Amino acid sequence: MELKWLEDFVALAETGSFSRAAELRHVTQPALSRRVRQLENWLGTTLVSRASLPAELTREGLRFLPQARDMIRQLYGAREAFRGDAAAKLVRFAALHTLAVAFFPNWMATLSRDAPPIRTAILPDRGGIEANLSALVEEEADFFLTYAHRYVSLRLEEGKFEFLKVSSDEAIPVTARELVVDGMKWTGEGLLDAALARPIAVPYATYGDDSFFGLVLRRLFDVSPPFERVTVHQNAIAHGLKAVVLAGGGLCWLPRSLIRTELATGALVPASRDPRWNLDIDIRLYRHMDEGRGDVGRLWDCARRNANTGAPEAPSPAATTPSGRQESVWNQPADKK
Repeated sequence: MELKWLEDFVALAETGSFSRAAELRHVTQPALSRRVRQLENWLGTTLVSRASLPAELTREGLRFLPQARDMIRQLYGAREAFRGDAAAKLVRFAALHTLAVAFFPNWMATLSRDAPPIRTAILPDRGGIEANLSALVEEEADFFLTYAHRYVSLRLEEGKFEFLKVSSDEAIPVTARELVVDGMKWTGEGLLDAALARPIAVPYATYGDDSFFGLVLRRLFDVSPPFERVTVHQNAIAHGLKAVVLAGGGLCWLPRSLIRTELATGALVPASRDPRWNLDIDIRLYRHMDEGRGDVGRLWDCARRNANTGAPEAPSPAATTPSGRQESVWNQPADKK
């Protein structure tokens, strides 16, 4: 049983609406519905009548509601009691795995030149952008370090959170120098362009649907020329996918910062010459707007001196013409380089 199941159930009980409860909990409606069902399965009873609108608690649900609220209070109280003074002095980060490994250490080293020593901790990766974001929302983390793109909207309550753009990156389609496609050896460079011109099934290493890059790529494919791809491997972690691609496992979009050496040596090659397949990615640091205590505030001020502030953006997968028709980047000429 997980604490978030209890919090989802209480939010549903207070709103009477799966959609409204999902908004308050900063998750999708299917995710909230699934977690309430998991709580019911764990308890062995039905808590919510799904046949009525608004959603109503069953007799068992009404009986369990005060117990759920009490358990939530006790668990948060226990956490605060056991954190102690030493833990309270740690600045806690939730971060996507690739950023925690490949970006955070050097970024913090840079900030430390302009700030007094600050003790930091990276929370365990929860596996997806939505799950990691909940660590910030539920105040388990002081900051959330994440990639950002207009195709992915973070579910954050307006007026409660702010962000800094602390850096940027670019995800590009790459393959090994040579790989096997449809039983034949192919040159990796330009493979994606070749797949658009002829019917070949490109082996594809995917992030899955719950990760940041998985969400962005799904939207990119929706507005891009179609090509046939066959999923050969799935891993939400870019470092794992990089190893697969280096071994000749297929095509994958990887952050340029992660593969600079491999691109320079030719171990990895661009799968397309068309820059419209490349994804410009921001790296952002999020926090609660009212969180300014001690080291948290000092670190934020230090990061802000080297960054641009902003507000959460709405998703914008395609430009809209004056007539209201959506127009993807593929309707426009590629940049000449």
